[in-house]
Amino acid sequence: MITKKDIQNLANLARIEISETEAEDLTSEIDSILGYVGQVKNISADSMRETPVLKNVMREDVVTHSAREYTEDLLSSASGREGDYLKVKKIL
Repeated sequence: MITKKDIQNLANLARIEISETEAEDLTSEIDSILGYVGQVKNISADSMRETPVLKNVMREDVVTHSAREYTEDLLSSASGREGDYLKVKKIL
C-alpha cells in the first residue's frame, strides 16, 4: 500500500509541487491502479495459448473502373487546365 509520504517523495523526485489534498487523492488512485496491475499479473498464461482462427477479411485488389474514365469530368471542373494536367500557381 502506498502512503501519502510516498506520493510526496515521488513528487519531490519528479520536481513537481502537489498539495496535501492532491497527495491524498493520488494515494487512493495509485492504490487502485496497482491493484489492477496485480490482477493482470495473476492471469493464467495457459488461457492465452489458444491460437485464434485466422482468416483473410480483405477484398481482392482489383480494378473497379477503366483507365481515364473520370479524368475528363475532374479536369473540366478545375479552374485552370493545361492538357491533361491541372494548372496551379507556382509555389516556392
